[in-house]
Amino acid sequence: MPREVYDDHEYLDRSDILTYDEIARIAGVAVSLGVTKVRLTGGEPLLRREIETLVGLLASLDGIEDLAMTTNALQLSKMASQLVDAGLGRVTVSLDAIENASFKKMIDTEVDVEVVLKAIDDAAAAGLGPVKVNAVLRKGWNVDQVIPLANYFRGTGHVLRFIEYMDVGTTNQWVLDEVVTSASVAETIASKWPISPVEASYVGEVAQRWMYDDSMGEVGFISSVSQPFCGTCTRLRLSAEGSLYTCLFATEGVDLRGPIRDGATDSDLGELLTATWSARDDRYSELRGGVALANPKVEMSYIGG
Repeated sequence: MPREVYDDHEYLDRSDILTYDEIARIAGVAVSLGVTKVRLTGGEPLLRREIETLVGLLASLDGIEDLAMTTNALQLSKMASQLVDAGLGRVTVSLDAIENASFKKMIDTEVDVEVVLKAIDDAAAAGLGPVKVNAVLRKGWNVDQVIPLANYFRGTGHVLRFIEYMDVGTTNQWVLDEVVTSASVAETIASKWPISPVEASYVGEVAQRWMYDDSMGEVGFISSVSQPFCGTCTRLRLSAEGSLYTCLFATEGVDLRGPIRDGATDSDLGELLTATWSARDDRYSELRGGVALANPKVEMSYIGG
């Protein structure tokens, strides 16, 4: 989270946060309604105490076909094996720069980028590969990292994906002028290594997939700003304290913690999830700039990617 925003932040009491059993129960209800993919994100999920316990609970749910995690990887090397043992299937690592000075500037850290690069290798060795690597590009900050990032991950088996800088929340100081479009990034990469588009792996896949023509792997682009994909979105998000969100750019969620602690049955929860999903009409990315929208939007550090 931005240091200048959250230095004096008052954090939730532990009792306000869902227990692992409560999270697993909600996930189980979602799976009974057809959900097959669950991702743990953040903030930073590896900072959550005994996160492998939650991984184990989720992995034990009959019906989950894909259990993944998005992480900054700063704690991943020492935790990769226990996450695999608990049942985690794969990880996505956030990495916005490959050169040390740019890396430290982008995430406001004194940790060297080599820690993350080693963690990617360690995760793959532990069984969490191939690793997906997400890089958010911001004009004036890290556009010069496109070729170095692509060059590093070409031929490794890992999948690098470039993400357009998005106006999630309000603390990231988003302005449209700092967005680097996927089309321009693809053009930059293709000027050095020709690439060709690949069909989506499944309906609702957010990344546009491209393969290097020299068979050195895959690169992807997530284009929420320049090419919105609201109409095919299949994602539902659960916050740490039990609010259900139907959009990354939402302003408010639907409370599940209250009903759970008031004695709601799984059937009650299922009806609430179904009603929430059925009534959704979110299409913020399609409307962006066209009409006045409510603020503040929920922060990325709160709801995850």
